[in-house]
Order: sequence, then C-alpha cells, then structure tokens
Amino acid sequence: MLIGILALQGAFIEHIVMFDRIGVKAAEIRLPSQLEHVNGLVIPGGESTTMLKLMRNFALIEPIMKLAEKQAPVWGTCAGMICLARHALNPDSTAMETLGLMDITVKRNAFGRQVDSFETKLQIKPLQDGPFPGVFIRAPCIEKAGRGVNVLAKLPDGEIVAARQGNLLATSFHPELSGDPRLHRYFAAMVKR
Repeated sequence: MLIGILALQGAFIEHIVMFDRIGVKAAEIRLPSQLEHVNGLVIPGGESTTMLKLMRNFALIEPIMKLAEKQAPVWGTCAGMICLARHALNPDSTAMETLGLMDITVKRNAFGRQVDSFETKLQIKPLQDGPFPGVFIRAPCIEKAGRGVNVLAKLPDGEIVAARQGNLLATSFHPELSGDPRLHRYFAAMVKR
C-alpha cells in the first residue's frame, strides 16, 4: 500500500511523518506519472489558490479526478478540503474554481486570518479514545453538505469541520500538526479497504 501526498505546496512533509509513525508508506507526488502507483492521495493544507494553479500547471487535475473516480480514497485537509469541494466561496462570497469532487460547499478563511488560528478538542464520529485535537489555521468550514455526505465532526456552534463522502474525506483542520495519528490511521484503513 502506498499513499501519495500532493507535494506542490503546503504541509506535505508533516503528513509523510505521520504516516511513517503508523508504519504506512507515503510518497511525495509532484507529477502525473507518480499517481499511477498510489492507492490513495492526501491533498494537504497550504494555500488553495496556489495549489490549484500548480495542479493545472503540472497537469495533475485530470489524473487526480481519474484516481477519485476509480474509488481511490482522497483526503483533503484545510486547503485540500477547499480543493475537493464542489463549491468554494471566498471571504467576499465570490466563487472559486475547484476539483469539484465532493458534494460540499466550503467557505475559505471561515474563522478569520492567521492571527485568529486556534486549537480545540473535537468529537469525531469514527474515532475512539476521546476527543481529537483540532488545529485550525486560516481554516475553511463546510457551509453545506449534500445528501451523500456523512458529517463526522462539528464545532460547538454547529460549524461542520469534517466529513466523508464514499472514498472522499475532508477535514478543515490540520491533523498532521496535532501529534495524534488516529485520523491518519482512519484514512489508511480506507485505503486498505
């Protein structure tokens, strides 16, 4: 089993470290040909506009779409969640182009700027052993989830911050920065299936 980590920009090394910690092989993905060998893909946190532009420049959009269509698990964290969303809204409510894979509408920078970053404990439905440490950095939130989307976690005010739709997983926070490997184990189990 090999999990690809999109390594164009953002927190990709931290994901590799977390998968290594749980004994799962992960590799940096920068070119379309590298996607041929992976069983699952993580689109990390970073800057979604830059990431999507680089995906286009490196001809990665179509191969990522095909990977998801073949039911390979794809996990988007923070900016990666924005990339996966069917609809993404900028803070000024204008729409941005995304991969459009997951039936969610997300709002970019939903909690404010970098200085408004925060950590909180989350109850994530499929995870056992207590709350998960959610690290939110210029994070998006899910404003609307389609019928086939299973909401996995919300903040106390009801904001949706984690969801799954079949082979697609999205978290608005950074599990790779939490020190807690449970979500990486959960995604690895999705890939193994």
